[in-house]
Amino acid sequence: MSNYAEWLGRSETVRDTASRLVASRMAGLLDRAAPADGDPWPPAWTWALFWPAMPHSEAGPDGHPARGEFLPPVHLPRRMWAGSTIAIEKPLVVGEEVCRTSTIVNILEKTGRSGALVFVTVDHVIEGTAGGLMRESQRIAYREAATPGSPGSTPQAGSGPGFEPQWQDRVEPDALLLFQYSAVTYNTHRIHYDYPYATEVEGYPGLVVHGPLTATLLMELLSKNLPGRAVSSFNITAMRPLFAIAPFELAGRQDGDRFQLVALNAANEIAMQIEGRLA
Repeated sequence: MSNYAEWLGRSETVRDTASRLVASRMAGLLDRAAPADGDPWPPAWTWALFWPAMPHSEAGPDGHPARGEFLPPVHLPRRMWAGSTIAIEKPLVVGEEVCRTSTIVNILEKTGRSGALVFVTVDHVIEGTAGGLMRESQRIAYREAATPGSPGSTPQAGSGPGFEPQWQDRVEPDALLLFQYSAVTYNTHRIHYDYPYATEVEGYPGLVVHGPLTATLLMELLSKNLPGRAVSSFNITAMRPLFAIAPFELAGRQDGDRFQLVALNAANEIAMQIEGRLA
């Protein structure tokens, strides 16, 4: 067990603008019309904001900023987004200047089927000059490198979404889509664009679809089928990665003011699930 106590409570504040240019780029990769200045900023698009202009010389082996600055120097090589819980008190709007204060609130070490794990929880408070206010509790998972035949390395026949879908869609991920999302979010993690690194170093079967991209596609399924409906809160759980080697399915349904969304891999396993409430 490592001593990460000195990282608990560490905080940083960054500023950005929810610009129409970034909104247009997000809309482009999603093949939808771009919102105009003053329109609500979709909550899943917030991951396109606040990315630092990392100096090339400060990148770690995985492409992320070297560990030990804001985030703790976790020794495990594989970093994944495990999910987030998001509350929208007042939506941000396109063109609004925004500020995000991030605080490390929990670091948990444990052992799972795949070996050692470290979970880091970072709470974000996002405020806009026009009154927008969002809160996100983000969970980051660090894991050991994959080994052939390790538990979970081979997809098993899944049981589907666990509910009767009202809406469904199919996504065929490719390297271009992953590049576009990496570019608009300034995500330098090599598992999303460096095939030799993803397969030979981290042991994945192909390029990894960004967890936030999957969540964004799921929230797009919701907004496409419930146009004009605002969301007050939602919880995202990333259960297993998706890869740009096979299509995956999106499914969702609404029950009153609540909604459920899932992404299913080629084996019909749940890769991600979202449960939330409409405003």
